[in-house]
Amino acid sequence: MNSLAQVEYGSDQCGLVCGYLFGREARPQPIGAAAAAAWLDGRAAHPEEFVWLHFNLANTVSERWLREHVALEDEFYDCLHAGSRSTRIEQAGNTLVAVVNDVLRDFSFEPSDIASLVLSVERQVVISARRSPLQSVERLRQAVLRGEPMGASPVLLTHLLRDQADVLIRIVRDATGRVDGIEDNLLSGQLKYKRADLGALRRVLVRLQRLLAPEPAALFRLLQRPPGWVRDTDRQELREASEEFAVALNDIASLQERIKLLQEEIAALVNEANNRSLYVLTIVTVLALPINIIAGLLGMNVGGVPLAGDAGGFWIIAGIVAVFTAVAGWVVVRKRRELE
Repeated sequence: MNSLAQVEYGSDQCGLVCGYLFGREARPQPIGAAAAAAWLDGRAAHPEEFVWLHFNLANTVSERWLREHVALEDEFYDCLHAGSRSTRIEQAGNTLVAVVNDVLRDFSFEPSDIASLVLSVERQVVISARRSPLQSVERLRQAVLRGEPMGASPVLLTHLLRDQADVLIRIVRDATGRVDGIEDNLLSGQLKYKRADLGALRRVLVRLQRLLAPEPAALFRLLQRPPGWVRDTDRQELREASEEFAVALNDIASLQERIKLLQEEIAALVNEANNRSLYVLTIVTVLALPINIIAGLLGMNVGGVPLAGDAGGFWIIAGIVAVFTAVAGWVVVRKRRELE
């Protein structure tokens, strides 16, 4: 096709972020919106080719272009408007429709840094659409630009799943590094972190697991009865990719349990420190109780205050206070030892 054009990685006036034509040459060829529309009209004459078109849903023109030039299943548009972030992969007619959750390219361990990608995979047409730049799709695009072989449309889906697993593994690795630092400080007695710091990290991991966990199971169910154009080799590759993804999810679950144990350990240390502070405060209060009582009694401006005219009255009262204070201190220490 002579009208192929290099497309910058940014949405054009039709909402197309990037597009590539596979099968005609050894390397995939970039394709623009106009060239893609022409190819879609005559794709029946090129059964050995397929195209991948990636759209930015933030551009309102994207959906209109898709409805005008691509015959997509209603389930695809339902996913665009459903607003549901839960993962799903299902067969609609002879098409695979998927909602895949992914993290943003500038992921910073915030729950809001997770967004959805909607996919429609046919034998000759792969459509992907998102509202925010995502890491796994960018890795897939870079692989295409490097010229990695993509022999069929299911290979793109397999590569995307593996890229998604790689992104998850990197997130788990970064999170593990953070947890290791917190654990080292905890073991060295330097409690620099609060449970809230671990709680924020754990919330992100829980959100990732909740959104992504249905993906391997959904793919396994789909592979039991895939569309006819999915080859056995492609089916095996998809199954292996889903297994790699499941391993990454298991690593996330394990890290969550580790964070939970650290939270409990920090809570125990904080409670122990609070108990020590309360113990010291109790001792001070008990030791000050006798002198406060006696000072209150002797300070009353009434007649009959004992030792008021005695030259050694002060020392007598001081001795009484000392005795009561010693007795009170002994009682507190004994009770403390009994509790231990």
